[in-house]
Amino acid sequence: MAASTAKRRHRVRRRADMSLLGGIRPPIAVLSVLLLALAALSAFFLGRVQDEGQSKAVLTSQQHISEDGAIAMRASLDESITDLTRAAGLLNAADPVPADAALDKLGNVYQKWLGTAVLEIKSGKLLAARGESLPLTVIDRAKLSEEDGLAPRMVRLKSGETRLLTFAVLDWDGRPQQLLVASSALKFPGVSLGDFRAIAVIDQSGEILSQDGVAEPEQLLTDAQREEAEQTQGQLKAFAAQALKKSRQHPVTSKEPGSGGFLGVSGSLVGDSYRGDRSVGGYATLAAPEAGGSTAATSLGLTVVSLVKVAETPSIVGSPAFGLAAAAALLVVGGLAVALLLGTVQRPLLRLFLEGRRLSRGDLARPVTVPRYGEAARIGAALERLRRQLLGEPAGEQAGGKRSRRTRIGSRTLIALCAVLLLAWSAPLVLLLNRAGESVVVPQQIVNDQRERTDTLSDRVRRALNEGHADLVSVASLIGDRTRPEEMTKVLQRTTAEHNRYSSLYVLGTDGTVVARTGAKPGAAGQGPSEEAVRLRSTEDTTPVVVGTAEIPGRDGAAVVGEFRIDFLNSLLKRPGLGDIRLVDGEGRVIGGNTGYRAFQDLPADRLRTLVRGSGQKVGMSPRPSGILYRDSGDIQIAASAPFTGGGAAGELGWSVVSWRPAAGLAIPEYSMQNRTVLAGLLGVTGAAACLGWLHIVVVRPLRHLTGQAEALADGDRKTVLYPRHHDEVGAVTRSLELLRQSLQAQPRKRDGEKTLAGRN
Repeated sequence: MAASTAKRRHRVRRRADMSLLGGIRPPIAVLSVLLLALAALSAFFLGRVQDEGQSKAVLTSQQHISEDGAIAMRASLDESITDLTRAAGLLNAADPVPADAALDKLGNVYQKWLGTAVLEIKSGKLLAARGESLPLTVIDRAKLSEEDGLAPRMVRLKSGETRLLTFAVLDWDGRPQQLLVASSALKFPGVSLGDFRAIAVIDQSGEILSQDGVAEPEQLLTDAQREEAEQTQGQLKAFAAQALKKSRQHPVTSKEPGSGGFLGVSGSLVGDSYRGDRSVGGYATLAAPEAGGSTAATSLGLTVVSLVKVAETPSIVGSPAFGLAAAAALLVVGGLAVALLLGTVQRPLLRLFLEGRRLSRGDLARPVTVPRYGEAARIGAALERLRRQLLGEPAGEQAGGKRSRRTRIGSRTLIALCAVLLLAWSAPLVLLLNRAGESVVVPQQIVNDQRERTDTLSDRVRRALNEGHADLVSVASLIGDRTRPEEMTKVLQRTTAEHNRYSSLYVLGTDGTVVARTGAKPGAAGQGPSEEAVRLRSTEDTTPVVVGTAEIPGRDGAAVVGEFRIDFLNSLLKRPGLGDIRLVDGEGRVIGGNTGYRAFQDLPADRLRTLVRGSGQKVGMSPRPSGILYRDSGDIQIAASAPFTGGGAAGELGWSVVSWRPAAGLAIPEYSMQNRTVLAGLLGVTGAAACLGWLHIVVVRPLRHLTGQAEALADGDRKTVLYPRHHDEVGAVTRSLELLRQSLQAQPRKRDGEKTLAGRN
């Protein structure tokens, strides 16, 4: 019996020692560490915010401009390669034609190539040529049958210019195979440069293949102009060397985790200062539209580099004194909160733990030291009553000391008081201090870049519609030789397989009869072909329908009609760093967008509608892009509008692309200071909520539950077994009360045994 009692006491002592690893101490210790770390961060990062002549927002904008150039060049090159391959496929599917006729058909549909030629593969004889002379001697005809034999390649002309040669095979039964060759310049289609910007494309050796926006020094008149042009040229070469080194990274490791956006390698560059202006720029590699994919253009290993000169305007916001004051205030407030938790919650609970263990071991000589406040005071009073009961006093208030009076100040009140103290430090940081008001300085370069990027995006949408219409013209010229619907359908299916821009493609007769079709249900059935090349069909549906029409030669007005997928247009509008983007028609109605929108609705603000009208669409002026900075009671917004300019089938639509974004999302010193301040306040709120919530769940709730059990036990409840919830201080007190309950339950049996033994004696 004695041995089992010793084992039980040893088990209780071991569990009591284990409780010290958890319980009330970890949350208070973690809270102390978090407050110290936050005070250190506040001292170092809540003070002065400055830039080195250019804000990070300007550098990020140059990175986005290079990404736009890379996307435009990749799309243009891939489109050119696809068009040549598809045109050759359509020619192969038709009756054989002479080489001159093939090039004439190609030139009537597409005007994108600088030169085209057809040569016989076996003999190497040139059969026909159009445009500039092509360096056909660089073509190794023996390797054309290999897997990559028809892959596009870059060649250097004697003039120093670089051309991209694209190949396709013309193969008709009964004729020798012929090679169709087209040359393209490595130029940036539709990239708006604005003023004082240069852009170039470099190869894998860092050599500049083509450039725009840089004047040749020998063509300038004054010495100052020549000097500036030479400096720009030298800085562009320096940027090319830097971009070559940085572009060799893996796209995943080149960006911050979760940044998303451009799928290739991109970044910003900072160059030398010249006459008070700093050369800044960006770089971006040609990347496929899908992650992990590759295209013919991306296999060329090209990189786009941009450069612009911006006036240096060093900016300093805030003072180190603010960070030091915030850190000192947090140390004071945090010290009070931690001291309150230590003095009124942790220390009384540890005292209860020691007193309960002493009583459970049988040491009843000394009275229990009862804490002053809260649940600990009530449990301590119950322990004192249990001690007297173990000494022989009967249970109940009538037979012993008074039951402790309930105190109004409990552990929950104390934790709430600590939360108020910490919130008093955090709330002003989140809501009041370091607010960026109307005095925020937004660099003019940001507004200019918003305008130029919107103009580039507008041109890309226009070119995409023009390319779609050119495909329809090519299909129409081929279908002109076919009369059977199944043959027409085969051509239409081949076209939709090569291009995902159409939701429906069909041949429409003059009476509105659909002769052949592929894709979704034709929307123009029952109506004759439209005379407009590209139009927005009037509809009561919620989805806009953009329709392209190309008349079939020699078919009495019949036409090939293609309905563009609105998702295709929306995919063109997705650009990081431009905010909300909308494609609107000539009446200002929304046709597409990069975020949620309602079709055929007006723009969300009158000032945006005014901006569209002011861009030259409705006032009889030549269309031009516009950018503006709106200030409205501290709410600063950057907006830009760019109408369709240039020729082509889509040039007459009168559409515009509009973009706007809040300036609060820019990396400007005033906003950086505000964001840091808000972040510090949120960290304080989060840390306090986490640690105090942890303390409430792990300690306070079990302690409140134990209070009722202890008072019931002191009032005479000997049947309710007390089970500890956790192996911590509260659990140790619970186990001590359970041992006391067992001792009190055994007292009557012990007294009965003593009386029986005395009677026998």
